Amino acid sequence: MKIALFPGSFDPITIAHVDILKRALPLFDKVVVGIGLNSSKQSYLSAEMREEIVKTVFESEAKVDVQLYEGLTVDFCRKINAQYMVRGIRSVGDFEYERAIAQINQTMMPEMETIFILSKPEYSAISSTIVRDILRNHGDVSQFLPQNAIPFLK
Repeated sequence: MKIALFPGSFDPITIAHVDILKRALPLFDKVVVGIGLNSSKQSYLSAEMREEIVKTVFESEAKVDVQLYEGLTVDFCRKINAQYMVRGIRSVGDFEYERAIAQINQTMMPEMETIFILSKPEYSAISSTIVRDILRNHGDVSQFLPQNAIPFLK
């Protein structure tokens, strides 16, 4: 069984995340959306809320599983038997950052491959960071989020 991990904070999940995951689904038997818990980051949404939103967004996708995790991503890959990690790339800066992490992860877990999926041009400016800033300032984020996530943020 080909299992992939799509890790991230998903704080909140955006249409760009959804696009990357939907494009990754045909490549794998199962994709685990791993919501990483990072104590050094100030989250906008609680971990439980992020998990509930992501589960709602993908409730019709039988191949998607959503789980919270702490610690090293490669350790979580081992725990869920993932042989692949999916990462979205929006820019050259993203590529440089993700390449370095992928190479370290490969050193720590040689049997795991990182798969980069390029963002569609229309989504390349969308990030959770920007969406959080809009939310904090009471702006309209509806064009950047999956429609079934919006009710959670009202």
